[in-house]
Amino acid sequence: MVTRQECQAYDACDPLAALRAQFVVPDGMIYLDGNSLGPPVRASATRVAAFVTDEWGAHLIGGWERDGWIASGARLGARIAPLIGARPDEVMVCDSTTVNLFKLLHVAVAMRPDRSVILASDDDFPTDRYLVQAVAEQRGCTVRWAPPHEWQGATLDGVAVGALSHVNFRSGLIHDMGAITRALHDVGALAVWDLSHSVGALPVDLGGCDVDLAVGCTYKFLCGGPGAPAFAMVGEHLGGEAPRTPIPGWLGHATPFAFASDYAPAPDIGWAVTGTPSIASHVLLDVALDVVTAVDTGDSRRKAVELGALFLDVVEREVPGAFTLHSPREPDLRGNHLSLGHPEGFAIIQALIARGVVGDFREPDVLRFGFAPLYVSYAEVHDAAMALVEVIRTDEWRDPRFNVRGTVT
Repeated sequence: MVTRQECQAYDACDPLAALRAQFVVPDGMIYLDGNSLGPPVRASATRVAAFVTDEWGAHLIGGWERDGWIASGARLGARIAPLIGARPDEVMVCDSTTVNLFKLLHVAVAMRPDRSVILASDDDFPTDRYLVQAVAEQRGCTVRWAPPHEWQGATLDGVAVGALSHVNFRSGLIHDMGAITRALHDVGALAVWDLSHSVGALPVDLGGCDVDLAVGCTYKFLCGGPGAPAFAMVGEHLGGEAPRTPIPGWLGHATPFAFASDYAPAPDIGWAVTGTPSIASHVLLDVALDVVTAVDTGDSRRKAVELGALFLDVVEREVPGAFTLHSPREPDLRGNHLSLGHPEGFAIIQALIARGVVGDFREPDVLRFGFAPLYVSYAEVHDAAMALVEVIRTDEWRDPRFNVRGTVT
């Protein structure tokens, strides 16, 4: 087993170690929940203050033109595009992941009018499942629930759209984007991917996989802040006229400042925008991307894999059999978070948080630990794993205060 001293040696020669200083993480906290919400970058406060004073405060409504607010969604989309293997003009930052997925599912089904099935996984994130059901009802389709490894043969009969998260939110399993997209295309169906647990965490190649449409959030590994805007990607290969969005907003109009009575979609990815964007949130995302995009995703992914393997090795060697492994054992098959199962998972996570180690809990029994390599060190991961070991060995989690549930788990 790797020792803490060895972990300190790894940190001493880690080329990413210096990046920790660019993030705001409270002293004494080991933050392993970046897969839910990333921390702010240190430059955020200065940048937002400048926005309030020098842009909004100085120019007021003139900021839309003078400071480029009106084009910020497209500009941020172009910054995110290289992280997901898309063209700059294929990505738009706008709305939330929920709203974007709703729009893209509607659009995809409309593009395949001769087909009436939406294929999805019943183990996907709840919002994704709810939207699949809602869009199916609204479009007169049926939903076929099947685990992704069964997305072949008869399972694909009549499928218009396959919708799936690239990285499963609960287990961290990475689905084979290329193979699944090809299987859907082979029967004439479209592929819609949710990249919320992928973007900024591992290399993604939408273009190489010929993906049709995709969405994702920016508040996890991109550190855009709570409630940060999401993004939508529409592959250029779909071609043709701009699709008819189910939420026709004024800013997605072909000529928004003509204030026309009837809606006409913008001819490019601009149609994906609905209403006026939150520019303050765009500013926070922009400054975070200055840090995140300066790092090669392959390099950060390699470190994340090592951190996850280190954590699992320590826990399994020190308290063998204490947890069920819900994630793939092979590190390359899971995203940047690791999921362990325990019937008292909630209380265990609360005990860890009391020790300054922050992970999260997901029903029914999942303890999740995220390994964001830009601000998490090897020594911290070793310490976090040993803290978990001590919580188990001492039955610390049995303290009644760790079983009190709040609104957020």
